[in-house]
Formats: sequence, C-alpha cells, structure tokens
Amino acid sequence: MVKSFDHITVVVRDIEAAKSFFALLGFEETQSSVISGKTMEDYMGVKDIEADHITLAIENPHAEVQLLHYRHPNAIVDADSAHLNKLGFNHICFAVDDIEAEVRRLTAAGVRLRNRIMEFHNRKLVFLCGPEDVTVELAQWL
Repeated sequence: MVKSFDHITVVVRDIEAAKSFFALLGFEETQSSVISGKTMEDYMGVKDIEADHITLAIENPHAEVQLLHYRHPNAIVDADSAHLNKLGFNHICFAVDDIEAEVRRLTAAGVRLRNRIMEFHNRKLVFLCGPEDVTVELAQWL
C-alpha cells in the first residue's frame, strides 16, 4: 500500500528556468548529479543516457520535484504537453493557503496563468504554465 506522494520528474531543456519556476513555489535544490552508465540505462530504459538530475524539495510534508536535463540522447519534445485532453499525465497540483495572494505574487514574477481562479469541489483552483508547458495547479481548500 502506498504511504504518500514522493516525487514527480519533469524533463526540461532549460534547467535554470525550471529551477527558478519551482523556487517561486518554495522548492529548494537539495541534490544535483549526473546520471549515466549501464545501471541507469537499464533502469530508465534509455540507451546511452547521460542527464543532469536535480532534486528540488519542500517540507511539511516533504515532497520533491526532480528535474532531468538530457545531455544524451536528446530529449523528445512533446508537442501536446500543454493539451489537457491528451492521454497520460495531465497536471500536478500543490496546496496553498491564499490562492489570490499566490497568483498576484507569481504573475508579478512573470508566471503565466492558463485560466482564472475557479471554485470546484470545496477548493479554489488555478492552472499555471510550468516548465516545458507542464500544467501546474494551485489549490486552496475552502
């Protein structure tokens, strides 16, 4: 049985921009390494893998966003990553205390919104445009 959420990994072309985006959400870099070699190749299923692996974390409760920046082979661009009607991964959501204040702060820092704040299932919700057009949602429980 699953105990809790541990991490999500996002493949990015611009690692500094991705780190800056998640830093605005409160994530801090905790680890940085280069993954390569036969063990990682077998585990990831990516032949000749060499990639920067950056771990960003928040606490209370602990959760991680891991960034992968492929040196080799080239990352595969997903032209549909921003389309929420595609199959597979849709978005990740983070809880906040004051969604209006967060939206003001994030948009002032240049983060783009995908929509306006709405209420749904006892929450206020909003989608952000994250790195590589990954959709990041904020939720404030009512």
